Amino acid sequence: MDFDLHPDQLALQKAAIDFARNELASGMIERDAQRAFSHEGWKKCAAFGVQGLPIPEEYGGGGADPITTIAVMEGLGYGGLDQGLLFSINAQLWTNSIPLLKYGTAEQKRKYLPGLCDGGLIGANGASEPNAGSDVFSMRTRVTRDNAGYVINGTKTYVTNAPVADLFVVYGTLDPRLGVLGICGFILEKGTPGLSVGKKLDKMGLRTSPMAELVLENCRVPATALLGREGRGAEVFNCSMAWERACILATCLGTMRRQLERCLDYARTRTQFGQPIGKFQSVANRIVDMKLRYETARLLIYKVGWLMQQGKSADMDAAMAKLHVSESFVKSCLDAIQIHGGSGYMTEFEFERELRDAVGSTLYSGTSEIQRNIIARGLRL
Repeated sequence: MDFDLHPDQLALQKAAIDFARNELASGMIERDAQRAFSHEGWKKCAAFGVQGLPIPEEYGGGGADPITTIAVMEGLGYGGLDQGLLFSINAQLWTNSIPLLKYGTAEQKRKYLPGLCDGGLIGANGASEPNAGSDVFSMRTRVTRDNAGYVINGTKTYVTNAPVADLFVVYGTLDPRLGVLGICGFILEKGTPGLSVGKKLDKMGLRTSPMAELVLENCRVPATALLGREGRGAEVFNCSMAWERACILATCLGTMRRQLERCLDYARTRTQFGQPIGKFQSVANRIVDMKLRYETARLLIYKVGWLMQQGKSADMDAAMAKLHVSESFVKSCLDAIQIHGGSGYMTEFEFERELRDAVGSTLYSGTSEIQRNIIARGLRL
């Protein structure tokens, strides 16, 4: 079994690292404090090809396979510091572009995918509700048929990119009594009558990724706005979550790698009590744990990419990767702070922001508890 990336993938990953270092690493302390989304960074990422990585070339994408996509995302996380921007890009890729590619009509794909790839459009996903988070299919957003199409009423929350989005994938139910068979997905454009962005939401981390509520009040849409088949929206949503869980934490993997290297360098050069602090077992053990977390996380994520590339089911493996990487990311951030002592607690060292960003990874795309439930079902428990 070959665990190495091939030369073309390594070259792309190195290019992503260099790009992110040059374009996505400056001014982060200030932008984090200001909660400032970088439209310029978004455009630069699109020009580099990030937003279109796994999308076929016929729609303006790069046509990259899953492993190559993961390798590039890891490189961006290693070289860049703007986890919020990368999170926003991931949110668009896995909850807008991929569902459109897999379930959109030929017309929908021609109309929207090129703009999502070239940065001209920003996408957002409206699924979660105030009373339907982990239990997302208990959503109360109602969809009613009429002669012209559908009327949608409801409120969505935790909508990443909502304040800046041009395009929304929104889910609602024809009848709560139908359960998952009542769910429908829709593609809505900004400015659609009855669709409005509600209260902006401030977060502990990922502050450069904007978030808000989404309000649908007698929002009338034509039948052509339906994404996939009527009553099969749960299938569309589950597809997006499978891709998201598989790929969204690749950027975090890159950050874990960078943290490990920073801590190694610090432990070798920082001297206390007459010797490098890496000679102290308590420090060395933390770095060993960081190394172990990174390597196991990498194996899990790239295995999921390999399974997807082979056309095999990756649901349980994606849940394992998402669970392990997110929880490992938090632990490694805490270790990085502890290794650097008082300096690690300071804003200028940037570990505290990375910790705040990491905490969210145990919540988005399904909480750690939900991932454990998925794994348990896969084990037939």
